[in-house]
Amino acid sequence: MTDLEFMDRAEKLLLAVEQSCDRINDTTDADLDGQRTGGMVTITFRNRSQIVINLQKPLHEIWMAAQSGGYHFRHDGTSWMDTKGAGEFFAALSHNATLQAGQALQFTD
Repeated sequence: MTDLEFMDRAEKLLLAVEQSCDRINDTTDADLDGQRTGGMVTITFRNRSQIVINLQKPLHEIWMAAQSGGYHFRHDGTSWMDTKGAGEFFAALSHNATLQAGQALQFTD
């Protein structure tokens, strides 16, 4: 994948995260605060815990830091998959956000 392809796919992912935060806030009482700064999105939950998602352009990866740990995702041609086999990005984000929010949350691309 070229740098341009990575940035295109990564920007789409970050936009989808932002849009998911908006949708979740419109349809639940989760009260997420999603803040974007450049290539990073920080999601802050009501309990002040955070999930941070950021681009690692030189590695062509997206990193996610949650209370449960850190995850690295690489695009496999179809989806953003964890480099250590922990699954797809949006499934992992949904799982971790659910744990941190204390209620079921679904992030989608």
